[in-house]
This record gives sequence, structure tokens and C-alpha cells, in this order.
Amino acid sequence: MRSIWSRLLVLLAMIFAVVTFNFFLFHIIPGDPILLIRRSQKLSPEQVTQLRIDYGLDGSLLQQYWRYLSNLLHGDLGYSFSLKEPVAGVLGHALLNTVVLLTVSTTIVVAVGILIGVFAGARQGRKSDSSTVVGSLVLWSLPTFWVGILLVFAFSAWFRVLPTSGITTPNAVYGNSAVYWSDVGRHLVLPTITLVIVDIAFFIIITRTSLVEAMSEDYMLTARGKGLSRRHIVWQHAFRNALLPVLTASVLYISALVAGAIQVEVVFSWPGMGLLTYNSVLARDYPMLEACFLITAIAVLFANFMADIVYRLVDPRVGASS
Repeated sequence: MRSIWSRLLVLLAMIFAVVTFNFFLFHIIPGDPILLIRRSQKLSPEQVTQLRIDYGLDGSLLQQYWRYLSNLLHGDLGYSFSLKEPVAGVLGHALLNTVVLLTVSTTIVVAVGILIGVFAGARQGRKSDSSTVVGSLVLWSLPTFWVGILLVFAFSAWFRVLPTSGITTPNAVYGNSAVYWSDVGRHLVLPTITLVIVDIAFFIIITRTSLVEAMSEDYMLTARGKGLSRRHIVWQHAFRNALLPVLTASVLYISALVAGAIQVEVVFSWPGMGLLTYNSVLARDYPMLEACFLITAIAVLFANFMADIVYRLVDPRVGASS
């Protein structure tokens, strides 16, 4: 318990460090968003000064930093320069769309990847195992955006059976929620397939490697000597002992997906965190960028923290040795 509390304190300290770095990163990079607004709207010097006050860009950098921390503690993420809306509302909507995409893709990637990994690991040295390993390495090397573009060309431009972008059909009228979610599901197909194709190899290789290592342990000889079936040995003995690194990889994979989904969301114009981050970079929207990077960083840190906790719960020897 003491170890968990110490790691929680470390997590909070790292979040504070991320908040500080996040603020100064976007305030020292070249470019002034107020000047961009001035050029596009032809504002007077007095209006520019008032804009700096309204957006909290007046005063020194340290004054802006303390103001940012105070607002953050009160749940105020700022006001978007480009969208002219509170950041929290826009970010919440985008985050929900990203969660929908990642939940579906992660479920398929983890479940199917583990099954294929067990299949390959239980047949170590056979042609099916070698083919699975080679195929996984090929999939793992594919650029995410390239796979997405190919799928858009194949299923949208060529066959014309699936939508190319967005989360729903523009200007569509839905009679009930079932029709709405059916439309969302059609738009969800191509982004999900893209993530599955690229990321499933990770779980195949991790599961196969862990299972092969478990199958080589001495207790497997005892299990075979008892006359247990191969299926029983693989699933009841080898897989249970190979599950620890797979569980850890699953938790860490979620944090990697938060950042990795940016390419998929940009290619398919999926209105999530990734597309919001990309558009905010183009607009130099500091408050939105700070919020997007903060949420991403917290997700990564929290996933690593949970991976450590899960590791200790599954294998008590880790906690006892620390």
C-alpha cells in the first residue's frame, strides 16, 4: 500500500511537470495568434489590446503562467482562439468521439491479437507460426496514414460502399436513435479497420513470445507427463502464466493509441482529439493545444500507473521485492 501511495505522489508530481512544460512550450514557440486574428479581421490597435486581455495574453509570461494554473485548478481550460468557444466544451465532445473509436478498435485488436498469438505460439516452429510472425512484422511496419488512404481509395472511391469522412452523414435526418447509430457505425468501419490492421501485430507478437516462453518452462513437462490434452496445457497452464506481459502491454497500448489515433482521425476527418489537435496546430490555438496535450499526457501517465498496479496485483512477487 505504501508503494502505491508513493507512486501516486510521483504521478501527481509528473502531472504538475507536464502542466508547466505544456504551458511554456506553446508560449515560447514562434508565432502570435493575436496577429493572425488581426490580419484576418483587420482590427485596430485598441481592439488587439483588448483581445490580449480577453484571452489572458497580457502581462509577463510568469503572470500568464500563474493565471493559467489558477484557472486550471478551477476547471477552466481557457477560451479557443479559433473556434471562439470554451475549450472544455469542445474538448469534451472531441474526447467522446475519440473514446468511441478507440473502444471499438482496442476491443478488436486485443481480443483477436491474443487469439492469433496463442494460435501461433502453440504451434512454434510450424509453417503457420512462421507465417503469422512474418505477417505481423509486415503489418507492424505499415504507416497508419498510408493504410487509411488505401482503404479510402478501395472502399470509398472504388467500390463506393463506405463513407470517407466524418462521424455522420452531413444534413442527415434520423427517425430514431437506431438509425443514427447505424450511420455512426458505417463511418466507424474504415478508421477502425485501419487501427486494427496496424496495431494487431503488436498483440500477436507479445502474446506469441510470452506463450513460447511459458511453454518452455519445466512445469510444462509435468503437465504433459500427466497426460493432459494440448488445449488444456495451452489455455489452463501456459496462457495463464503468459498473461502478465500481455495485460501490461494492453494497458500501455491504450496510452499509445491516444496519440496514435491522430493520423487516423486526420485521414478520415473523424471529429476527435486527433483532428482537433491537428487543426489547433494550424491555427496556433494555444489554449486548445495546451488542453489537448495535457489530456494526452495525463492519459499516458495514468496508463503507465495502472500498468504498474495491474502488474503488482497479478504478480505479488513484484510488490514484495520493492
